[in-house]
Amino acid sequence: MAIQYCKKCVLPETKPDLQFDDDGVCSACLAYSRREETDWDLRWQELKQIFERYRSHDRSNYDCVIPVSGGKDSTFQVLKVLELGANPLCVYARTCHLTEIGRRNLESLRAIGVDVIEFQTNPVVRQRINRIGLTQVGDIGWPEHLTIFTVPVRVATQYNVPLIIWGENPQNEYGGPAASQESNILNRRWLEEFGGLLGMRVTDLLEESGIERHHLIPYTYPTDEELNCVGVTGLFLGHFVPWDGLANMLIALGHGMEVYPSAIENAFVNYENLDNAYMGVHDYFKFLKYGYGRASDNASMQIRRGRISRDMGLEFAQRFDGQYPVKYLGVELQTILEEINVNKTEFDRICDRFTNKKLFRIDNAGNLIRDQSENLIKLNYDNQ
Repeated sequence: MAIQYCKKCVLPETKPDLQFDDDGVCSACLAYSRREETDWDLRWQELKQIFERYRSHDRSNYDCVIPVSGGKDSTFQVLKVLELGANPLCVYARTCHLTEIGRRNLESLRAIGVDVIEFQTNPVVRQRINRIGLTQVGDIGWPEHLTIFTVPVRVATQYNVPLIIWGENPQNEYGGPAASQESNILNRRWLEEFGGLLGMRVTDLLEESGIERHHLIPYTYPTDEELNCVGVTGLFLGHFVPWDGLANMLIALGHGMEVYPSAIENAFVNYENLDNAYMGVHDYFKFLKYGYGRASDNASMQIRRGRISRDMGLEFAQRFDGQYPVKYLGVELQTILEEINVNKTEFDRICDRFTNKKLFRIDNAGNLIRDQSENLIKLNYDNQ
């Protein structure tokens, strides 16, 4: 299968929601090119006005909620909000498997001088949902992708804090429909369309053995009545400041954040997705389904910013995308599989089931061909 790739970056047409113009340029690159036309000073003033409208003027409550992980982006979010003189309530929805460096970075964020709520879901139920996510929609991190959006909103409604400050708009940074790129609001509709639920609803989990309705409270978005009562509004900070993950990382380093000692597995950077050991499996399944991984995402962002050439980006994508997830941030695959009660043989069968065989080499019998490191062999990495 010949795959169309963006002529400016290295993203393929198989990426969900990605669109191309008549010149073969993807929607993520087109969105980035429009930044030059943006009056960022004006948008910063707009954000100031928004904070004045939502601020707790008698200082009896928090001014906003910030979803955090302790990583580069959420640290940057906290610093920008403090720059506005606001008093945020930071909310950390615990990952599936918190890494040691993730824990240290969360503590460094606390040390900046903010209140942090750390919410950990029932681990027995969580591991059941991890298994369901892996076997039914090919996403071991499905419950995390849900709770990072639902838990902060539930906290906002319960603490009566209407303003939520999210990070970048992924549809703008990574590509998506034009209307969603320009939006500065994250709401229930955005979550259902772009939040990574992959067609599985929370209510679908009730059909699974051992999961009851009360187990799903943290995975459930507040009702419209609850949201309207508080007036909850979620904004993307990336709409008001020129978002740049590498620049965010450099700023966060100056405030205690740590990076990994070497490049993270399946990537060529050492500063992203440091808190969840399940991300290696998650990224691997993205490669199996769509033929690209985190290295392609990273490379494309750096190409747009003029830091590397497209040829170098192609080299990085070919070298790092799709590595079999033997370990991630020092956590062995076997440990992860034991946590969700899946053995190696079953895992490999699940991998094959979610693999788009049109994107990879197969033998005459239709079986996937793997190299000596158990990696699949992709058919093409560029327009050929």
